[in-house]
Amino acid sequence: MSQGYAIELYFDPALENQVLKAWNVLARRQISTQLIEIESRPHITLFSTLLVDTAKLEKGIEIGEDYRPDKWIPYCAVADEVAKSRLAEAFTVLRDLKMPVSGYAMEISLVEYSPVRELVSFALGTHHVSEV
Repeated sequence: MSQGYAIELYFDPALENQVLKAWNVLARRQISTQLIEIESRPHITLFSTLLVDTAKLEKGIEIGEDYRPDKWIPYCAVADEVAKSRLAEAFTVLRDLKMPVSGYAMEISLVEYSPVRELVSFALGTHHVSEV
């Protein structure tokens, strides 16, 4: 059963591979495995909501505080649920991998989660995404 839906912005292959490398290194060291386990893909979340009552869609969807223009901070997660005792190690790993990086947005998708399942996707032009 779906927990929710999100609109996600996906990256060019080079940037996606850099983020996946970070996920895999952190997982091998058992620092963070959550993003791999939910079968996510490196992205920036443009909007996310819990289950939607399709009968109420005509009235619109309430946008949560996190996604309001004056509150939203775009980011790409490289780790999730990191134990406080492992934060320094996680930052060291990311520094050694030369994170943060930059690249381009290539695709926008509507996904259902969790696990993540892409429902529809559209290719974009090459818009630069800096310091993910």
